[in-house]
Amino acid sequence: MKTFKPLLRAVFIPGMLFLGACCCDKDVVLAPEPPPPAPAPAAAVVVPGLGDVFFDYDKSALRMDAVDQLKTNAEWMKVNAARSVVIEGHCDERGTNEYNLALGERRATSTKNHLVDLGVDSGRMKTVSFGEEKPFATGHDEEAWAQNRRAHFVAE
Repeated sequence: MKTFKPLLRAVFIPGMLFLGACCCDKDVVLAPEPPPPAPAPAAAVVVPGLGDVFFDYDKSALRMDAVDQLKTNAEWMKVNAARSVVIEGHCDERGTNEYNLALGERRATSTKNHLVDLGVDSGRMKTVSFGEEKPFATGHDEEAWAQNRRAHFVAE
C-alpha cells in the first residue's frame, strides 16, 4: 500500500488536471505578439576617447606620437564641447619629489599649450602635477618608467 500512494499521486493527479484542462469549454487566450523592435538610431560618429601622451626621460617636449595623440584629444574636446578636462603631469620615480613635481607641471603645461594651439579653449583645461606620486606601472625598470612619464587626461 505504501508504494501505491506515490504512484497514485504521480499519475492520477496530473492526469485529472490534464483531463480537466481538455474538457473545459473556455477559449484558449494566446498572448499578443510582441511589438517589433524599434528602428536602430542613426549611426553615431565614433570618436576615440582621451588618451595619454608620453615623454622621454627628463623631458617636457612633445614627441611625434604625443602630437598625434593630442590631435585625437583635440577632436574629442571639440565633439564634447560641454566637457572640460584635467591634464595630470606624471613622472617616473627617479629624481627628487620637488624636481618631479616641477617636471610634471612642465609636461602638463606643454600638453595644454599644444591643445590651445590646436584650437581648444584654454578655459576648458586645468593642469595639475602629481610628480612620481601616482605611477601607472609599478615596476622599477625602463619599461615601467616609460609608462609613468606621461600627461594623463581626466574628463570632468
